Amino acid sequence: MKLTIAELRKDYHRARKNRENDRPALDGISLTIKQGDFFTLLGPSGCGKTTLLRCIAGLELPDSGEIRLGDRVLFSSATGTNVPPNKRGLGMMFQSYAIWPHMDVAGNAAYPLTVGGSRGAYTRPEIDKRVVEVLDLVQIGHLMKRKATMLSGGQQQRLALARALIMRPPLLLLDEPLSNLDTRLREDLRMELVRLQQQLGVTAVYVTHDQSEALVMSSSVAILRDGRVEQVGLPEALYDYPQTQFVASFLGAANLLPVHILSRHDSEPAHGEKCFRFEAETAWGARFTAFGRSSIASGAGAVAAIRAEGIKLVPWRPDDPAWTAIVETAHFMGEAIEYRVRVGDCVVRARGDRANRVAVGDRVNIELRSEACTVLPDR
Repeated sequence: MKLTIAELRKDYHRARKNRENDRPALDGISLTIKQGDFFTLLGPSGCGKTTLLRCIAGLELPDSGEIRLGDRVLFSSATGTNVPPNKRGLGMMFQSYAIWPHMDVAGNAAYPLTVGGSRGAYTRPEIDKRVVEVLDLVQIGHLMKRKATMLSGGQQQRLALARALIMRPPLLLLDEPLSNLDTRLREDLRMELVRLQQQLGVTAVYVTHDQSEALVMSSSVAILRDGRVEQVGLPEALYDYPQTQFVASFLGAANLLPVHILSRHDSEPAHGEKCFRFEAETAWGARFTAFGRSSIASGAGAVAAIRAEGIKLVPWRPDDPAWTAIVETAHFMGEAIEYRVRVGDCVVRARGDRANRVAVGDRVNIELRSEACTVLPDR
Protein backbone atom coordinates (compact mmCIF):
# COMPACT_ATOMS: atom_id res chain seq x y z
CA MET A 1 0.00 0.00 0.00
CA LYS A 2 1.37 3.42 -0.98
CA LEU A 3 2.48 5.76 1.81
CA THR A 4 2.29 9.51 1.23
CA ILE A 5 3.88 12.07 3.57
CA ALA A 6 3.20 15.76 2.89
CA GLU A 7 4.93 18.74 4.53
CA LEU A 8 5.39 16.95 7.84
CA ARG A 9 6.79 19.06 10.66
CA LYS A 10 7.81 18.22 14.21
CA ASP A 11 9.52 20.74 16.48
CA TYR A 12 10.49 19.72 20.00
CA HIS A 13 11.75 23.24 20.78
CA ARG A 14 8.71 25.39 20.00
CA ALA A 15 8.28 26.47 23.64
CA ARG A 16 11.81 27.84 23.94
CA LYS A 17 12.23 31.60 23.90
CA ASN A 18 15.75 31.54 22.43
CA ARG A 19 15.52 29.27 19.39
CA GLU A 20 18.24 30.70 17.15
CA ASN A 21 20.24 27.46 17.11
CA ASP A 22 17.29 25.05 17.39
CA ARG A 23 16.18 23.17 14.30
CA PRO A 24 12.91 21.27 13.96
CA ALA A 25 13.29 17.50 14.10
CA LEU A 26 11.21 17.36 10.90
CA ASP A 27 11.20 20.46 8.74
CA GLY A 28 8.54 20.01 6.05
CA ILE A 29 9.29 16.47 4.85
CA SER A 30 7.39 15.18 1.82
CA LEU A 31 7.82 11.63 0.48
CA THR A 32 5.90 9.14 -1.62
CA ILE A 33 6.67 5.47 -0.94
CA LYS A 34 5.30 3.05 -3.52
CA GLN A 35 3.45 -0.18 -2.85
CA GLY A 36 5.93 -3.01 -2.26
CA ASP A 37 8.91 -0.68 -1.93
CA PHE A 38 11.76 -1.36 0.50
CA PHE A 39 12.31 2.30 1.34
CA THR A 40 15.23 3.33 3.55
CA LEU A 41 15.58 6.52 5.59
CA LEU A 42 19.32 7.14 5.78
CA GLY A 43 21.26 9.86 7.54
CA PRO A 44 23.52 10.78 10.46
CA SER A 45 22.39 10.79 14.08
CA GLY A 46 19.90 13.57 14.77
CA CYS A 47 18.77 13.99 11.16
CA GLY A 48 15.13 13.09 11.98
CA LYS A 49 14.82 9.60 10.50
CA THR A 50 13.62 7.86 13.70
CA THR A 51 11.28 10.77 14.50
CA LEU A 52 9.75 10.39 11.05
CA LEU A 53 9.29 6.65 11.54
CA ARG A 54 7.65 7.22 14.94
CA CYS A 55 5.30 9.81 13.41
CA ILE A 56 4.23 7.26 10.79
CA ALA A 57 3.64 4.71 13.56
CA GLY A 58 1.62 7.22 15.61
CA LEU A 59 4.12 7.20 18.49
CA GLU A 60 4.93 10.89 17.93
CA LEU A 61 2.40 13.64 17.18
CA PRO A 62 3.55 15.90 14.32
CA ASP A 63 2.91 19.64 14.53
CA SER A 64 1.59 19.86 10.98
CA GLY A 65 1.37 18.04 7.67
CA GLU A 66 -0.31 14.85 6.53
CA ILE A 67 0.37 11.10 6.54
CA ARG A 68 -1.76 8.97 4.23
CA LEU A 69 -1.65 5.18 3.72
CA GLY A 70 -3.45 4.36 0.50
CA ASP A 71 -6.74 6.25 0.72
CA ARG A 72 -6.70 6.30 4.52
CA VAL A 73 -5.56 9.43 6.36
CA LEU A 74 -3.52 8.52 9.46
CA PHE A 75 -2.70 12.11 10.42
CA SER A 76 -3.76 15.50 9.13
CA SER A 77 -3.28 18.83 10.85
CA ALA A 78 -5.75 20.41 8.43
CA THR A 79 -8.66 18.15 9.51
CA GLY A 80 -7.50 17.33 13.04
CA THR A 81 -7.19 13.62 12.20
CA ASN A 82 -4.82 11.49 14.31
CA VAL A 83 -5.44 7.73 14.24
CA PRO A 84 -4.08 6.11 17.45
CA PRO A 85 -1.09 3.75 17.02
CA ASN A 86 -3.09 0.63 17.93
CA LYS A 87 -5.67 1.42 15.24
CA ARG A 88 -3.25 2.10 12.40
CA GLY A 89 -2.68 -1.62 11.83
CA LEU A 90 1.04 -1.22 11.12
CA GLY A 91 3.85 -3.62 11.96
CA MET A 92 6.86 -2.18 13.78
CA MET A 93 10.19 -3.73 14.66
CA PHE A 94 12.28 -1.83 17.20
CA GLN A 95 16.04 -1.73 17.62
CA SER A 96 15.74 -3.42 21.04
CA TYR A 97 13.33 -6.14 19.72
CA ALA A 98 11.23 -5.77 22.97
CA ILE A 99 10.86 -9.53 23.44
CA TRP A 100 8.77 -10.59 26.47
CA PRO A 101 11.19 -12.67 28.62
CA HIS A 102 8.44 -14.55 30.52
CA MET A 103 6.86 -15.91 27.33
CA ASP A 104 7.96 -18.62 24.95
CA VAL A 105 8.48 -17.99 21.23
CA ALA A 106 4.88 -18.83 20.30
CA GLY A 107 3.51 -16.53 23.02
CA ASN A 108 5.66 -13.62 21.86
CA ALA A 109 4.62 -14.09 18.25
CA ALA A 110 0.92 -14.32 19.17
CA TYR A 111 0.93 -11.31 21.49
CA PRO A 112 -0.36 -8.66 19.00
CA LEU A 113 -3.40 -10.85 18.28
CA THR A 114 -4.39 -11.04 21.95
CA VAL A 115 -4.23 -7.43 23.20
CA GLY A 116 -5.93 -4.09 22.62
CA GLY A 117 -8.37 -3.92 19.75
CA SER A 118 -7.42 -7.44 18.64
CA ARG A 119 -8.47 -9.06 21.92
CA GLY A 120 -11.26 -11.51 21.17
CA ALA A 121 -11.12 -10.88 17.42
CA TYR A 122 -9.38 -14.19 16.74
CA THR A 123 -10.20 -17.70 17.92
CA ARG A 124 -7.50 -19.84 19.49
CA PRO A 125 -7.21 -22.06 16.39
CA GLU A 126 -6.86 -18.94 14.19
CA ILE A 127 -4.11 -17.58 16.44
CA ASP A 128 -2.28 -20.92 16.50
CA LYS A 129 -2.48 -21.19 12.72
CA ARG A 130 -1.04 -17.70 12.20
CA VAL A 131 1.74 -18.33 14.73
CA VAL A 132 2.83 -21.48 12.92
CA GLU A 133 2.73 -19.71 9.54
CA VAL A 134 4.73 -16.68 10.61
CA LEU A 135 7.35 -18.60 12.62
CA ASP A 136 7.90 -20.96 9.70
CA LEU A 137 8.21 -17.94 7.43
CA VAL A 138 11.11 -16.56 9.48
CA GLN A 139 12.55 -20.06 9.89
CA ILE A 140 12.22 -20.49 13.66
CA GLY A 141 9.14 -22.71 13.75
CA HIS A 142 11.19 -25.44 15.42
CA LEU A 143 11.79 -23.08 18.39
CA MET A 144 8.09 -22.47 19.09
CA LYS A 145 8.16 -23.72 22.69
CA ARG A 146 11.55 -22.30 23.61
CA LYS A 147 11.74 -19.50 26.21
CA ALA A 148 12.60 -16.14 24.71
CA THR A 149 15.56 -15.78 27.10
CA MET A 150 17.15 -18.85 25.49
CA LEU A 151 17.27 -17.37 21.98
CA SER A 152 20.39 -16.07 20.26
CA GLY A 153 20.52 -12.51 18.94
CA GLY A 154 19.66 -13.59 15.43
CA GLN A 155 16.74 -15.73 16.66
CA GLN A 156 15.39 -12.81 18.71
CA GLN A 157 15.58 -10.64 15.61
CA ARG A 158 13.57 -13.18 13.64
CA LEU A 159 11.03 -13.46 16.46
CA ALA A 160 10.60 -9.68 16.57
CA LEU A 161 10.02 -9.70 12.82
CA ALA A 162 7.47 -12.52 13.14
CA ARG A 163 5.57 -10.52 15.76
CA ALA A 164 5.56 -7.46 13.49
CA LEU A 165 4.21 -9.53 10.57
CA ILE A 166 1.56 -11.61 12.34
CA MET A 167 -1.10 -8.90 11.93
CA ARG A 168 -0.43 -8.99 8.16
CA PRO A 169 0.18 -5.24 8.13
CA PRO A 170 0.02 -3.14 4.94
CA LEU A 171 3.15 -1.29 6.12
CA LEU A 172 6.20 -2.58 8.00
CA LEU A 173 8.33 -0.10 9.98
CA LEU A 174 11.86 -1.11 10.98
CA ASP A 175 14.00 1.05 13.28
CA GLU A 176 17.66 -0.05 12.92
CA PRO A 177 16.72 -3.68 13.69
CA LEU A 178 20.17 -5.11 12.84
CA SER A 179 22.37 -2.70 14.78
CA ASN A 180 22.73 -4.98 17.84
CA LEU A 181 24.03 -7.96 15.85
CA ASP A 182 27.60 -8.91 15.02
CA THR A 183 28.89 -8.13 11.54
CA ARG A 184 28.54 -11.58 9.97
CA LEU A 185 25.05 -12.18 11.31
CA ARG A 186 23.98 -8.68 10.30
CA GLU A 187 25.10 -9.33 6.72
CA ASP A 188 23.23 -12.65 6.59
CA LEU A 189 20.01 -11.19 7.99
CA ARG A 190 20.03 -8.23 5.62
CA MET A 191 19.26 -10.53 2.72
CA GLU A 192 16.76 -12.50 4.79
CA LEU A 193 14.79 -9.35 5.57
CA VAL A 194 14.70 -8.34 1.92
CA ARG A 195 13.68 -11.87 0.88
CA LEU A 196 10.77 -11.90 3.31
CA GLN A 197 9.64 -8.39 2.36
CA GLN A 198 9.62 -9.30 -1.34
CA GLN A 199 7.91 -12.63 -0.69
CA LEU A 200 5.10 -10.95 1.26
CA GLY A 201 4.88 -7.89 -0.99
CA VAL A 202 4.59 -5.65 2.06
CA THR A 203 5.71 -2.02 1.86
CA ALA A 204 8.64 -1.47 4.23
CA VAL A 205 10.19 1.70 5.69
CA TYR A 206 13.63 1.01 7.13
CA VAL A 207 15.75 3.35 9.29
CA THR A 208 19.55 3.08 9.37
CA HIS A 209 22.69 5.20 9.54
CA ASP A 210 24.73 2.44 7.83
CA GLN A 211 25.36 3.43 4.19
CA SER A 212 26.32 -0.06 3.01
CA GLU A 213 23.15 -1.48 4.58
CA ALA A 214 21.03 1.09 2.75
CA LEU A 215 22.72 0.46 -0.61
CA VAL A 216 22.46 -3.33 -0.35
CA MET A 217 18.88 -3.65 0.92
CA SER A 218 16.85 -0.81 -0.54
CA SER A 219 14.80 -0.31 -3.66
CA SER A 220 14.69 3.42 -2.82
CA VAL A 221 16.60 5.62 -0.36
CA ALA A 222 15.92 9.05 1.14
CA ILE A 223 18.93 10.80 2.66
CA LEU A 224 17.94 13.11 5.51
CA ARG A 225 19.85 16.03 6.97
CA ASP A 226 18.71 18.40 9.73
CA GLY A 227 15.09 17.30 9.41
CA ARG A 228 14.91 17.70 5.63
CA VAL A 229 15.16 15.40 2.64
CA GLU A 230 18.51 16.04 0.98
CA GLN A 231 17.97 13.60 -1.92
CA VAL A 232 15.79 10.61 -2.73
CA GLY A 233 16.15 7.96 -5.42
CA LEU A 234 17.52 4.56 -6.40
CA PRO A 235 20.63 3.51 -4.44
CA GLU A 236 22.79 3.46 -7.58
CA ALA A 237 21.51 6.84 -8.71
CA LEU A 238 22.31 8.43 -5.34
CA TYR A 239 25.80 6.94 -5.33
CA ASP A 240 26.64 7.76 -8.97
CA TYR A 241 24.91 11.14 -9.16
CA PRO A 242 24.72 12.88 -5.76
CA GLN A 243 23.02 16.26 -6.04
CA THR A 244 24.74 17.95 -3.09
CA GLN A 245 28.14 17.91 -1.46
CA PHE A 246 26.60 16.46 1.70
CA VAL A 247 25.20 13.44 -0.15
CA ALA A 248 28.50 12.90 -1.99
CA SER A 249 30.54 12.95 1.22
CA PHE A 250 28.04 11.01 3.34
CA LEU A 251 27.36 8.23 0.86
CA GLY A 252 30.74 6.66 0.16
CA ALA A 253 32.95 9.49 1.43
CA ALA A 254 33.95 11.13 -1.87
CA ASN A 255 36.88 13.50 -2.36
CA LEU A 256 35.53 17.03 -2.89
CA LEU A 257 37.76 19.22 -5.08
CA PRO A 258 37.08 22.80 -6.25
CA VAL A 259 37.21 22.94 -10.06
CA HIS A 260 36.68 25.30 -12.99
CA ILE A 261 34.25 24.16 -15.71
CA LEU A 262 35.84 24.36 -19.17
CA SER A 263 32.90 22.98 -21.15
CA ARG A 264 29.54 21.24 -20.78
CA HIS A 265 27.92 18.78 -23.18
CA ASP A 266 24.73 16.72 -23.20
CA SER A 267 25.28 13.09 -22.32
CA GLU A 268 23.28 9.88 -22.38
CA PRO A 269 20.55 9.77 -19.70
CA ALA A 270 21.61 7.94 -16.55
CA HIS A 271 19.15 6.08 -14.29
CA GLY A 272 16.34 7.57 -16.36
CA GLU A 273 17.36 11.21 -15.86
CA LYS A 274 19.14 13.85 -17.95
CA CYS A 275 22.92 13.95 -17.58
CA PHE A 276 25.78 16.23 -18.66
CA ARG A 277 29.43 15.55 -19.47
CA PHE A 278 31.88 18.19 -18.23
CA GLU A 279 35.48 19.03 -18.95
CA ALA A 280 36.90 20.43 -15.72
CA GLU A 281 40.19 21.80 -14.41
CA THR A 282 41.57 21.72 -10.87
CA ALA A 283 43.19 24.66 -9.09
CA TRP A 284 46.66 23.27 -9.94
CA GLY A 285 45.88 22.88 -13.65
CA ALA A 286 44.97 19.20 -13.98
CA ARG A 287 42.17 18.50 -16.48
CA PHE A 288 39.69 15.64 -16.49
CA THR A 289 36.23 14.51 -17.62
CA ALA A 290 33.32 14.19 -15.20
CA PHE A 291 29.54 13.79 -15.29
CA GLY A 292 26.66 15.37 -13.42
CA ARG A 293 23.02 16.43 -13.49
CA SER A 294 23.46 20.08 -12.52
CA SER A 295 23.41 22.40 -15.55
CA ILE A 296 26.54 24.33 -14.55
CA ALA A 297 27.69 26.67 -17.30
CA SER A 298 31.12 26.78 -18.92
CA GLY A 299 33.43 29.16 -17.07
CA ALA A 300 31.72 28.68 -13.72
CA GLY A 301 33.21 27.35 -10.51
CA ALA A 302 32.03 23.99 -9.19
CA VAL A 303 33.00 21.07 -6.99
CA ALA A 304 34.00 17.64 -8.25
CA ALA A 305 33.10 14.66 -6.09
CA ILE A 306 35.57 11.89 -6.91
CA ARG A 307 35.09 8.42 -5.43
CA ALA A 308 38.16 6.80 -3.88
CA GLU A 309 37.66 3.69 -6.02
CA GLY A 310 37.66 5.90 -9.13
CA ILE A 311 41.27 6.98 -8.50
CA LYS A 312 43.91 4.63 -9.87
CA LEU A 313 47.56 4.96 -8.87
CA VAL A 314 49.95 4.11 -11.73
CA PRO A 315 53.76 4.30 -12.16
CA TRP A 316 55.09 7.84 -12.29
CA ARG A 317 55.19 9.54 -15.70
CA PRO A 318 57.37 12.70 -15.73
CA ASP A 319 55.54 13.93 -18.86
CA ASP A 320 52.27 14.29 -16.86
CA PRO A 321 53.18 16.60 -13.95
CA ALA A 322 49.62 17.84 -13.31
CA TRP A 323 48.58 14.41 -12.03
CA THR A 324 51.83 13.53 -10.27
CA ALA A 325 51.24 12.60 -6.61
CA ILE A 326 53.16 11.47 -3.54
CA VAL A 327 51.81 8.61 -1.41
CA GLU A 328 51.50 9.84 2.19
CA THR A 329 49.72 6.91 3.88
CA ALA A 330 48.62 3.36 3.04
CA HIS A 331 46.11 1.37 5.10
CA PHE A 332 45.26 -2.31 4.67
CA MET A 333 41.46 -2.71 4.41
CA GLY A 334 41.24 -6.45 3.74
CA GLU A 335 40.10 -6.64 0.14
CA ALA A 336 41.73 -3.31 -0.77
CA ILE A 337 44.40 -0.80 0.22
CA GLU A 338 43.31 2.75 1.02
CA TYR A 339 45.82 5.49 0.28
CA ARG A 340 46.12 9.15 0.97
CA VAL A 341 48.11 10.89 -1.72
CA ARG A 342 49.11 14.52 -2.17
CA VAL A 343 48.46 16.01 -5.60
CA GLY A 344 48.86 19.72 -6.15
CA ASP A 345 47.73 21.40 -2.93
CA CYS A 346 45.23 18.65 -2.05
CA VAL A 347 45.31 15.34 -0.23
CA VAL A 348 42.89 12.81 -1.73
CA ARG A 349 41.81 9.30 -0.84
CA ALA A 350 42.40 6.50 -3.34
CA ARG A 351 41.55 2.81 -3.11
CA GLY A 352 43.47 0.12 -4.96
CA ASP A 353 43.70 -3.66 -5.08
CA ARG A 354 46.38 -5.61 -3.24
CA ALA A 355 47.97 -6.86 -6.46
CA ASN A 356 49.19 -3.37 -7.39
CA ARG A 357 50.41 -2.00 -4.08
CA VAL A 358 52.50 1.14 -3.82
CA ALA A 359 54.54 2.23 -0.83
CA VAL A 360 54.42 5.33 1.34
CA GLY A 361 56.73 7.93 -0.17
CA ASP A 362 56.39 6.64 -3.74
CA ARG A 363 55.93 9.11 -6.57
CA VAL A 364 52.98 8.01 -8.70
CA ASN A 365 50.55 9.30 -11.27
CA ILE A 366 46.79 9.50 -10.83
CA GLU A 367 44.32 8.25 -13.41
CA LEU A 368 40.63 9.03 -12.95
CA ARG A 369 37.66 6.95 -14.05
CA SER A 370 35.26 9.56 -15.42
CA GLU A 371 32.16 7.68 -14.27
CA ALA A 372 33.38 8.03 -10.67
CA CYS A 373 33.64 11.83 -10.95
CA THR A 374 30.54 13.95 -10.41
CA VAL A 375 30.26 17.71 -10.85
CA LEU A 376 28.23 19.52 -8.19
CA PRO A 377 27.25 23.16 -7.62
CA ASP A 378 29.80 25.22 -5.68
CA ARG A 379 27.65 25.76 -2.57
